[in-house]
Amino acid sequence: MTVLLLEPDQRARRSEAAALRCGGYDVAPRRTLEQAFRFLRARQPDAVVVDPAPSNAAQVAAELRQRTETPIIVISEAGGEWDAVAALDAGADDYLSKPFGAEVLVARLRAVLRRTQRSEDEELIVMDDLMIDRAARRFFRADGSEIRLTGVELRILEILLRHPGHLVENERLFEEVWGTQGVRKPHILRVYVARIRRKLEPDPAHPRYLLSAKGLGLIFAVEQGAERR
Repeated sequence: MTVLLLEPDQRARRSEAAALRCGGYDVAPRRTLEQAFRFLRARQPDAVVVDPAPSNAAQVAAELRQRTETPIIVISEAGGEWDAVAALDAGADDYLSKPFGAEVLVARLRAVLRRTQRSEDEELIVMDDLMIDRAARRFFRADGSEIRLTGVELRILEILLRHPGHLVENERLFEEVWGTQGVRKPHILRVYVARIRRKLEPDPAHPRYLLSAKGLGLIFAVEQGAERR
């Protein structure tokens, strides 16, 4: 598997590339965003690891997401939880704060690849008011219009859809969405749940799909009789 590594700092680029190669990945190191764009025009890697300045993390993630659907991991100096949220909302699949060990980077890459791997079965779920294309990570209303979701919103739903009808605990959501060093504040999760319901639910005040078990976690309820293709 090939990983595109965007890292302006030569020393860090060598260190991160070595860690990824030790993890069994082919690495395409690039110094600038334009070099990364040229690589993406020529071929699609299996993942992108990018280390921008903290202030540019969200912008770089957004620009890369416009050019590829491949998983993106942003690694950066500790910029605070809202920098991580901004990068994830902009399209990153994970955010890793420095300092970290080489084995942590490789483990997080493996986890992201597992999460984003396309399912061979049940790629399409059709319900009365909602259609979910799991392979393409897209959600549609009954009239065919697409529901636009941010990166964080998509990741929450993807995790829940791996366990439809079953409780996914809040702590697991925090870890898989924001990482082991990321957000742990319940009110942030509640904000995202409210946003998703406004977009997804026919009546957000009385949700049918995104259900809460107060203080415990979330459940994505797939209607009985939903068509799976």
